[in-house]
Amino acid sequence: MQISSIVLLSFLFTGCKSELKKSKSEKLKGLWSLVIMEKQDSLGSWHNWHGGMQGYVLYDGDGNMALHLTEKDYQKTDLHFPNFTDTISLEALKHLTKSYVYFAKYTFNDSTSIVTHHRISHSNPQEWNGIVERRVSFVSDTLVLAPVEEKNAALRLKWIKY
Repeated sequence: MQISSIVLLSFLFTGCKSELKKSKSEKLKGLWSLVIMEKQDSLGSWHNWHGGMQGYVLYDGDGNMALHLTEKDYQKTDLHFPNFTDTISLEALKHLTKSYVYFAKYTFNDSTSIVTHHRISHSNPQEWNGIVERRVSFVSDTLVLAPVEEKNAALRLKWIKY
């Protein structure tokens, strides 16, 4: 083996080793793209939720986060959406309800692997200033978020770095 090959292998091993040493809170930081949102049925099997979802979650590492979820292909529409007006078609209004957005401050507990979202705004006015918790796990390069609250406990969302 040549010296350059040894140096390269050493570099790759060191990089992988340092990635393994990162805390979950460090791994959480970044922009993530939704791979699948699943719901567990009464028999314990997981199924694609609502025929497929898409979206992003962002954890900035400074305690700020944002989430945007939509149905698959949400952006593929011929509908028009005027901004800040009260003249919008019923069909367009129905389409907008397929978009779920919130911004929050977050805290992460490394020992319990739970991230807490302290929502500061939400696409649903009833959800403003609410608090939700998500169990965090990593499987290889995939982030798995699972709601802790009972009403959504059967869901899990899998994300990859964007």
